[in-house]
Amino acid sequence: MRKLFLMTVASLLVGIMALGCFASAAEKVTINLVTAGDQNMVDTFQFDLGPLFTERNPWIDVRVVGTGPGDAGSQKIIDKLVAQKNAGRDKWDIDVAVIHEIGAAFCVREGLLSQYAPTAITYQYVTSDTAKSALGVDVEGYVIPMFHSQVVLAYNPKYIPEPPRSFEELVEWVKENPGKFGYNGIKQGASGVSFVASWLYWKTGKYDIYAVTGPFDEKYMEEWDQAFAELREFDKYVTMTAGNAGTLDMLSRGEIWIGPVWVDMFYSWMADGRMDPNLRLVLPAPGMCGQPMYYVIPAKAANPEAALKFIEFATSPEIQAKYIVEKFSWYPGIDGSYIQDYLPEEVWNKVFRDVTPEDLVKYGRVFPISDYYNAMMEAYERAMK
Repeated sequence: MRKLFLMTVASLLVGIMALGCFASAAEKVTINLVTAGDQNMVDTFQFDLGPLFTERNPWIDVRVVGTGPGDAGSQKIIDKLVAQKNAGRDKWDIDVAVIHEIGAAFCVREGLLSQYAPTAITYQYVTSDTAKSALGVDVEGYVIPMFHSQVVLAYNPKYIPEPPRSFEELVEWVKENPGKFGYNGIKQGASGVSFVASWLYWKTGKYDIYAVTGPFDEKYMEEWDQAFAELREFDKYVTMTAGNAGTLDMLSRGEIWIGPVWVDMFYSWMADGRMDPNLRLVLPAPGMCGQPMYYVIPAKAANPEAALKFIEFATSPEIQAKYIVEKFSWYPGIDGSYIQDYLPEEVWNKVFRDVTPEDLVKYGRVFPISDYYNAMMEAYERAMK
């Protein structure tokens, strides 16, 4: 009888514990996700990723707020985090933020972020250098890229059956085909800034110093005068375009045959019918600059466990394949080799036909750290007068 009583009590305890776990799981949590970027970023979270995540995790809702495009959008997130830190709040009301490199670099320096990434089950898929350094700041462990926006050379195979696959080959090609390469300098859009920085990396061989490790020292800039003098000579054979969109427009109309473009803009225009569908891409050696958007968790997020669960969902191969690559033709934040099995063959062949995941790992570069970046902009202006 006593044995039966003990078994009954044990059963009741198990039942109570199960009910307690169920009640705990059933308690709704709402995470606040704040994203910089264009409206398509907000729409992706609000109408795609947020609802799908909640469908799979019914106890977690996602509230989405957009702060606007460009670095200014990231700055609004920074201002919010700094204000809450200065106010001494124990729990901050941003659980997940999506920010640019400049925002991540500042936030890490100021102690505003959690070093959550190594605990994410999807961190094993992250191979890009952009997950380690942002504008010269060590961000490893604090960020997981949402996607990678890369500058490449778009070209018209009607006129260029075999494109230049290195900067050396490009210089020779431009001399043989004056006026048919176009880019927008450094004032009319970041694709031109990428080209100039990539030229500097090529000419000096100091990519790691300028963009990854530092330090900033003027002695590492002694070769710049010669590098920019050679770029000025190169520019005699090129067409200067009116911005990122201007380069795409001239390519589509056949006024230029090759030029640096953002891959996401290129595919967006192609999807809208504004680009010649026969245009192709190449990422030349030794590489060109791109930039990521990052998932971060603030240091005192109110719901860090739920935030981590969302980021693991959003950076899984399945979701990266469907919503980053298939929907937007962006390059994934994780290594592209992990998503191939989740993509229709025609999508994989479209996005990675010309620039493979291996190319991105080998030739994807980041922009210079802030001191070198500013010095480069000033040196370019002086040299091109």
